[in-house]
Amino acid sequence: MKVTVLMENTAPAGCALAPEHGLSFWIETGEQTILLDAGASGQFADNAAKLGVDLDRADFAVLSHGHRDHANGLGRFFAANAHAPVYLRATAPAPLYAKKPAGYVFVGMDRAMYQTYQDRFIPVDGFRQLADNVWLVPKTVADPQFDSRETTLLQKRGEADYIPDDFSHEHALVFRQGDQLIVFSSCSHGGIVNIVRSVQQQLDSLPVKTVLGGFHMYSPGVNDLNCPPEYVHSVARELKSMGVEQVWTGHCTGPRALSILEEELAGRAAALTTGLQISL
Repeated sequence: MKVTVLMENTAPAGCALAPEHGLSFWIETGEQTILLDAGASGQFADNAAKLGVDLDRADFAVLSHGHRDHANGLGRFFAANAHAPVYLRATAPAPLYAKKPAGYVFVGMDRAMYQTYQDRFIPVDGFRQLADNVWLVPKTVADPQFDSRETTLLQKRGEADYIPDDFSHEHALVFRQGDQLIVFSSCSHGGIVNIVRSVQQQLDSLPVKTVLGGFHMYSPGVNDLNCPPEYVHSVARELKSMGVEQVWTGHCTGPRALSILEEELAGRAAALTTGLQISL
């Protein structure tokens, strides 16, 4: 499997690729070619062209969840690819908000884009196999010890009722490679440990070899964390105890959390960045 990071918050100094707060993966397995997420603006498509990635080759695409920094570049994907469907949770187009100091800010997917291309979207409820050895897997394990510590993300109900987001619009993209699993969890709002456990629960308890994605541990501030440092340590230790051999993370994980993960996982954790190519 070859993975190319088409968009991430960072890019190597001096390169021609543009970063943004978003995430997009191009995944080539030999049997399928898949786009996972499309960043916030469509710049992922410009990066793809510079990297020699032909978006028209995608057999299908997956939207990991309904937030704009993963969904709103899909208009560029549809312009470049006239045939590939996009799989998403049925609840992904929900009115999703974040509570900021200035008030409630809409952070969901672009409604006009969704309505324009609605026939290209395939809603998924729960577990679904997409191809041989490829699945979409929802979170089914909810251990409070490893739930996400994010408190500012909400769903709007009615005219002015905001409730905590239950992240039912999120799922992981999972591949079987031999007798092991590779898990892509773009933001891991449900908590990456709970998500990995959910994957194993629904896929015959197979070991998870590699995890790629963001862990939603970042918040601007003194420590750049939305959680206590011990939470990050405990997540890293639990992933290690579960047998995860490699973690590639970035986007919403944040540099402070990444440094803790690197410390705990001792060579098993590495940073994602725009343009990175990974062979698995």
